[in-house]
Amino acid sequence: MDIKPKILVVDDRPENLTTIRLVLKDMEVELIEATSGNDALKATLHHDFALALLDIQMPEMDGYELASILREEEKTARLPFIFISAVYTDNLNVFKGYEKGAFSFITKPFQPEMLINKVQFFIDKHQQKIALYKLNEDLINKNTELENVNRELEAFTYSVSHDLRSPLRVIDGYGNVLMDDYGSKFDAEGKRILGHIMENAQRMGHLIDALLHLSRLGRKDIELHFIDMNNLVKFILKEQSSIHFFAKSEIKVHLLEPCYCDSSLITQVWINLISNAVKYSANQSPSIVEIGSIKKETETVYYVKDNGVGFDMKYADKLFGVFQRLHKMTEFEGTGVGLAIVYRIVTKHKGRVWAEAETGKGATFYFSIPLSNNFN
Repeated sequence: MDIKPKILVVDDRPENLTTIRLVLKDMEVELIEATSGNDALKATLHHDFALALLDIQMPEMDGYELASILREEEKTARLPFIFISAVYTDNLNVFKGYEKGAFSFITKPFQPEMLINKVQFFIDKHQQKIALYKLNEDLINKNTELENVNRELEAFTYSVSHDLRSPLRVIDGYGNVLMDDYGSKFDAEGKRILGHIMENAQRMGHLIDALLHLSRLGRKDIELHFIDMNNLVKFILKEQSSIHFFAKSEIKVHLLEPCYCDSSLITQVWINLISNAVKYSANQSPSIVEIGSIKKETETVYYVKDNGVGFDMKYADKLFGVFQRLHKMTEFEGTGVGLAIVYRIVTKHKGRVWAEAETGKGATFYFSIPLSNNFN
């Protein structure tokens, strides 16, 4: 059941209260009447008002004094009010009314429609404010629920992944024992089957490591520092240069814009994107990877472009999910978690990540870092 908005009506003359009551009788509001400034102040202690209608000329405490007190009290500091007066109607008093914080001024006698329209305007504003407050409250609650679910999911992922490692170690360990000590007793088919068991146990171990890495990312707070991306990418390429695929690729690095980011996390983003580009273009001759950046008004966009196998853009929405692969394991090795890690890191930086590609004509992966990070 909706609660009617309350309006405080203050006038020392009962006939004026009756007039306002009759004018507003068809509106979905509740009128709380007071015949003095003191009564009005008492009413504000027991009610939350959407609007106040104040007479100016009253004994003991006039409307101006009442308005000043209302503005000083925290509960009523933002309460909109309208002065209604038959005496203080000259420009000087009207200006004084606005100076005291009035939202409007009505002189008596007034047209009923004028009062109704003004009251309706402020009631509508009040209801919009209530609706917005409820919406924000619901949003905060949903965000809290989502954060709790994510924490539980990450804890579950960590727990399951951690528990799976022990039996996999046993499988891999006994597999090595069989191969080393009893390998001569197996025929070719037996060795092949044992090899598949050990290979898949190791692959499962890599998947679990990737999941653990992903779950740890969810718990890690980012630390923003000014990072020279040129030096960072140069260091990564030097570290990765001994890997076979990297040695075969021609990697072109354009001047990269600096930014505020978490160095260790963004290092992982670059490693994953550059490794993917090198891997998926390895069969090209030459294999070319291009790295660059574009500075925009609100963000800096970085990209890694290759001339490899590419992919069909209709599957682009699957790229950044866990274990989502657009190519077979027999074609290209990988856990299917690398791009999910990229997505998680970039979104923690409040950035964006996306890709453009064409089958057989290479792919370009982009990620952005907001310039607003500079002010965090």
